[in-house]
Parts: sequence; C-alpha cells; structure tokens
Amino acid sequence: MHPHPKHYLKDGQIVTNNWQLVTADTAQLPSGNILVPAAYWQANQQQLADHSGEVGVWIDSHEEIEAFSSSIAAAPVIAINFPKFVDGRGFSLARLLRERFGYIGEIRAVGHFIRDQLFMMQRCGFNAFQFDSEIDLAAASQSLNDFSDSYQVAVDQPEPLFRRHR
Repeated sequence: MHPHPKHYLKDGQIVTNNWQLVTADTAQLPSGNILVPAAYWQANQQQLADHSGEVGVWIDSHEEIEAFSSSIAAAPVIAINFPKFVDGRGFSLARLLRERFGYIGEIRAVGHFIRDQLFMMQRCGFNAFQFDSEIDLAAASQSLNDFSDSYQVAVDQPEPLFRRHR
C-alpha cells in the first residue's frame, strides 16, 4: 500500500491528499490528518481524541466491521485496503457501510485495484480512490462514467432499471 501519494480522486475530482496512512508498527503518530488501522482505532480512542489533526480509519478487506461500526461512524474518512487485485471483499464492506450502517463520509479505496473497477466500486459506495502507483487521474476519473445506466440496484441506484423506465 502506497503510504502517501500526492493526489487521489474524490467525487470524480483530482484532489490533494493531505492524509497520511499510518501502519500498525508506527512508533509515534505523525502530526496532521492520519488514517490509522482499525485495531489501532479500537484500542487507542483517547490518544486519537487528543491528536492534532483529523483521524480516519483504514480497514483491510478481510476485517469484520460489525464489531466497531458504531465507533467509526463519525470518522471523516474510512479507507478500505485491497491487498490483492482479485480481492472483492472490499466492495461488500463499502456497501455495508453505506446501506446497513448509514455512513455518509468519504469511503476511499486504497491498495491494489485498477481503473476498470472504478465504476463498480462507485456503485458499491466508494467515492474516493487512492491508487498505489502514479497514474493519469484525469483519465481514471472518466472510468466513473463508463456506463450511462445499470440494470442492477446498488448503493448509487436503489431502483432497478425496469422501474425507472416505464
């Protein structure tokens, strides 16, 4: 996982990344806005409340979020890490956060995913994408509009196509 690329996509726009990703083995928290691992989030609420910047959380795609979903509901950013390109569990996590837990903040994909997945990731609830390598973000943002309509229901469209077009 690339710790701190300069830019990422948020709501279809290229934005400056002012969040630093912290790993579990970090001895001291850096100043500024940070994304901490879910286990660290759970174990260090008081220390994080006193942090100088904003604090978000990152979750590995295999982690169960039910146990701490209420505590992360107020986080400004929840990042979901895709450890492998073929790991689709992060799609389900984003959908759970949006539909079951009503999370309205930024859900950011980090790790190993590709441009071709952006449209479906957006349909599942992701609204931000931080690639693990430098890519043409302007071109990648066009992938969010690859299709004009979808048959299936999803986070971004709760009505099936046959109900929308009568």
